[in-house]
Amino acid sequence: MIPECDPYDGPPAPSKAPLKNLVKKVRKRFGRKIIASDLAGPDHKDLGSVEATIKKVGRSVSNIIVISDLHCGCQFGLCAPKPRLDGGGSYNLSPSQKKLYELWNEHFWNGWVPKVTRGEPYAIVVNGDTTDGRHHGSTTQITQNLSDQANIAEQLLEPLMEKCDGNMYIIRGTSVHVGEAAENEERLAKRLGTIQDAEGNYAHNELWIKMGDCLSHILHHIGTSGSTAYEPTALARELGEMFAEAGRWNLEAPNVIIRSHRHRLSEVTLPTADGYGICVTTPAWQLKTPFVWKIAGGRVSTPQFGGILIRQGDEEFYVRHKVWNAKRSRTVII
Repeated sequence: MIPECDPYDGPPAPSKAPLKNLVKKVRKRFGRKIIASDLAGPDHKDLGSVEATIKKVGRSVSNIIVISDLHCGCQFGLCAPKPRLDGGGSYNLSPSQKKLYELWNEHFWNGWVPKVTRGEPYAIVVNGDTTDGRHHGSTTQITQNLSDQANIAEQLLEPLMEKCDGNMYIIRGTSVHVGEAAENEERLAKRLGTIQDAEGNYAHNELWIKMGDCLSHILHHIGTSGSTAYEPTALARELGEMFAEAGRWNLEAPNVIIRSHRHRLSEVTLPTADGYGICVTTPAWQLKTPFVWKIAGGRVSTPQFGGILIRQGDEEFYVRHKVWNAKRSRTVII
């Protein structure tokens, strides 16, 4: 008698262990959410196709674009056209906000960035204060619903995830804008699927990032000044303190230091053994608020919008920036 047996379905399927290990290594190295979704498709049936995807997604970059201080949810902040609000309504942008969005979308991301990156891959760092929050008793918010504010920020940042192949980092900003523990920024970053830190958080307190020969340190906060004459002082101090801390503990010193918070571009460069050390503060994407009209320096200056590029060139690293400023108030002729 012939014993009963299961029907023959061909040779056993190959083990998925090598595939899983490969994906795990790549996700740990690059933190790409895109990898998990790409590998779920029917096109990835073998190790070779997985490696092809990883090669595309995990390719090295020579460019980092840094922006900051969007203050989404404020009447004077950056806003996507006709955002939908929680109650079912929408918001019409002011003429100044329409111009600001045009600079953001057409001139910065679809104009300046492709030009200075030479069409090559780039990473994006959003250096804090993505939303405006509920702060200082202000009444200038489009909505004080923090979920609405996060939706506006997501509407602006989500298209950028595709531009940078998911290579986006969000840095935690000021507590009055994004929560005492930057919990609002953490939730937004998680929704976007940005690259996580070593603890698994989606919003970073700080970012050490190495690109070629260039080590950069990116953090939101820095001291401010009410005088144009003293704007570079805090930047020079930041360079000196970072160099001293690295020397004290025999650590590699950063070549580029990026700070934000003050809404104004400023740059200090010092000679070093590596060529030079650079500290830069980024411009913002917010118009002049009632608070700024009252403070020293801010009340007599026009707001600045834009971002910066850190690039590892063939011979050396360097920083470039793009800044627009708003027109000053109209002159009355009598």
